[in-house]
Amino acid sequence: MRIAIGSDHGGFRLKKEIIQHLKDKGIEYTDLGTYDEKSVDYPDFGRAVGEAVASGKFERGIVICGTGIGISIAANKVPGIRAALCGDCFSAKASREHNDANVLALGERVIGTELAKMIVDIWLDTKFAGGRHKNRVDKLNNMW
Repeated sequence: MRIAIGSDHGGFRLKKEIIQHLKDKGIEYTDLGTYDEKSVDYPDFGRAVGEAVASGKFERGIVICGTGIGISIAANKVPGIRAALCGDCFSAKASREHNDANVLALGERVIGTELAKMIVDIWLDTKFAGGRHKNRVDKLNNMW
């Protein structure tokens, strides 16, 4: 699985931790920025990750800002993206099982590093359940 990952300055430190976590697990990733803590605009990085996933170049994406809210909104503006902001393990699992989320959003200022790693692991390991959920996801995909 190939992961596109991006953050603004507010998510930069957590992004570095998640990147190391992905490396430790042998998961391929591409860092689409930002590359330091200098102030930048989160929509640029939400869009970059969203477009990278929507193009099919990456199976999934991870976006991080201070709260995860702004960058998830930006990613969700890209047709074909189903970004889910998750701050707990249950939501991470449900976002994959029920919504087939293809982008995970995290908030650096909201959750700790170890919880974020657990959320990433659950989100990456959970498969889409299909069944009754497929019809709903199809409806989402046809909304634009």
